[in-house]
Amino acid sequence: MNSFRTHTCGQLRKSDVGTQATLIGWVDSVRDHGGVTFIDLRDRSGITQVVFHPEDNEAVANASQHLRSEDVVQITGKVCARLKTDEIDTTNADLPTGEIEVSASQLDIVNKAEVLPFQLDRALSNEDLRLKYRFLDLRRPVMARNMQIRHRVTKTTRDFLDENGFLEIETPILSKSTPEGARDFLVPSRMSPGKFYALPQAPQQYKQLLMVGGLERYFQIARCFRDEDLRADRQPEFTQVDLEASFITPEDVYALIEGLLKRVYKEALDVEIPTPFPRMTWKEAMDQYGSDKPERRFDMRIQDVSSIFTSSDFKVFAGIVNKGGVVKAINAKGFGNASVGQIDTLTKTAIEAGAKGLAYIKVRDDEWKSPIAKFLSEEEKAKLVETLNIEAGDLVLFAAGDWEQSCDILGRVRLQCADMMEILKDNKERDFLWVIEFPLFGWDEEEQRWAAIHHPFTRPIKEDEEKLRNGELSTDLRAQAYDVVLNGTELGGGSIRIHERELQSAMFKALGISDEQATEQFGHILDAFSFGAPPHGGLALGLDRMVMMICEAESIREVIAFPKNNRGADLMSDSPAPAEERQLRDIHIQVKLPNKK
Repeated sequence: MNSFRTHTCGQLRKSDVGTQATLIGWVDSVRDHGGVTFIDLRDRSGITQVVFHPEDNEAVANASQHLRSEDVVQITGKVCARLKTDEIDTTNADLPTGEIEVSASQLDIVNKAEVLPFQLDRALSNEDLRLKYRFLDLRRPVMARNMQIRHRVTKTTRDFLDENGFLEIETPILSKSTPEGARDFLVPSRMSPGKFYALPQAPQQYKQLLMVGGLERYFQIARCFRDEDLRADRQPEFTQVDLEASFITPEDVYALIEGLLKRVYKEALDVEIPTPFPRMTWKEAMDQYGSDKPERRFDMRIQDVSSIFTSSDFKVFAGIVNKGGVVKAINAKGFGNASVGQIDTLTKTAIEAGAKGLAYIKVRDDEWKSPIAKFLSEEEKAKLVETLNIEAGDLVLFAAGDWEQSCDILGRVRLQCADMMEILKDNKERDFLWVIEFPLFGWDEEEQRWAAIHHPFTRPIKEDEEKLRNGELSTDLRAQAYDVVLNGTELGGGSIRIHERELQSAMFKALGISDEQATEQFGHILDAFSFGAPPHGGLALGLDRMVMMICEAESIREVIAFPKNNRGADLMSDSPAPAEERQLRDIHIQVKLPNKK
């Protein structure tokens, strides 16, 4: 291959026996068998066993005695078959190179390694230690595999979109801050004192402007930035497969993305995923699963039991129903033995979602154990049994109040029950789903105004366009928006966009954006819509999340080479870090830190 090696450490096979090979890599392990030294030599491609025989070259064999894990060494030797007889079998079926070994005649110790802060062959619970020494963590086989899968996913995506007529076009990283969702990262401009760029949360406006520019089909492996609180599937900087197309319908988008994901899974895992994906409206998803990204691999669906309580002696439920609210319930079948601690945890989850508490019934053979059981008539119990298929050993959980909030509360409780019951522990099913017809607006209680559920460029469905133009606003207005979901995780989402200036102006007005604000913040896109903008739409897939799901990793940090921790810090490079006074002076910034608590 070059002067360093003739083969990689994962390349040699039985057909190479008798040939000479030169390998270079890291010492994965060292074993001394009575003066004969064996090492596993590792590079990105895999592992080859190397043996040092004193009778072949005593000096080389003696030098091998001083090797330790993670030394970088180069060896040359003869490829030999491992011993395999009826009595003795030294082959390793777990390794592609397991039928051969290299008998070393030369050894060059390229670089010695200090004692590592952790062993690479062991799972580590201390994630901060792994991130501090990420350059070592990346040597672990699971991380090397994740990075290689990420590469294959990215390459396959590029190839597939190129085959479908998409052009890869870069959009600016330094752009303008606009109110589109999360908090922006701001970058001060040295040449324009007091003014700031914003790092893009997504290339939304630019990709729409590319459509106005007549490029018709665009994609980008786009870096995006959001200054928001972190969790397992979020980072302050992340990567999207961003795409936009002119003269496209939702059906076209569904077919395109299904084809892309089918190809990605085939190339990355050699797995066939069935298409087309099933579809579910947002309202159906919330009503049955309490989530706009429903986990459907277990049942435990949410049921509406409001009609049972219209005249109930349980005044809490009756009062809510008679005021236009709902009572909803789930039956966690077989979980009637939930402990007091587990019920407390479920109650805490419900309260964090906005509930005042969590009503429940533990069903035993001869009684219903529940704080609310004494308020229920025999008729109400019978109706609950019929509606929820209640049997001995079940746990029934309730939420009451506003429809959407009640769905959300039970959706979270439902997932926590499944976790406690380990329902999905060994489930390898892949459940792809389209969630469609999201609401166009949601009411922002804090701001006391309407807010766009996705972003202000999302087009309403045709039947609701006139209502938007007339200012007839409600949560019933539906968007031509769609999310693709896998096993309760949103892989990506998008919409058909508004392309007419007057309809876009009506949307801004609905969101409380004045004409002056619209001109200041979005004047460029409004102008663009005045010059023959084509109908267009698109979608963005979260590349990190997609690779995380393919690798079955617990966090997107496992599939990003150099991620931040859950506090947004890079422990390896110690960033963010203070700026020098000269740097701050050049950009006219003065730092005023908050008082320490």
